[in-house]
Amino acid sequence: MVIAEDDPDAPDVRDLLSRHLQFAHEHSPPEDVHALDSDGLRQDDVTFFSARLDGNVVGVGALRQLDPSHAELKSMHTRESTRGRGVGRAMLEHLIRVASDRGCERVSLETGTMAAFAPARALYASVGFTPCPPFAAYRTTPNSMCMTLLLDR
Repeated sequence: MVIAEDDPDAPDVRDLLSRHLQFAHEHSPPEDVHALDSDGLRQDDVTFFSARLDGNVVGVGALRQLDPSHAELKSMHTRESTRGRGVGRAMLEHLIRVASDRGCERVSLETGTMAAFAPARALYASVGFTPCPPFAAYRTTPNSMCMTLLLDR
């Protein structure tokens, strides 16, 4: 598997991002969907990555730089047919490494509280993310939870 910066407008990437957005809208009310589309992933403060297996996109993830010491995970999604094969963990570890290499002291994320998001929450917790108060523009809602990881410096 190769994880590298990628173009969120590439046709195969757009397909997986549309599945990501569909999943978010299926399991969250509209006001609590914070997933980014390809336009949002092309912003100057966002670095977008894909995971490819034999050239095929099997996962995506992004880092949004909130400030010099704090990054946010965005748009983490693994193709359904490859779930359970370590794609999400590999992407998560890659994003944490990138944030650390940039000098970040903390990485945070927002995810859903519904059962469909339980595997994602378990993955984040398995590498040390813990619940935290809302950060950036997020707000307290029963459908959303924020998590953070302090990086070893």
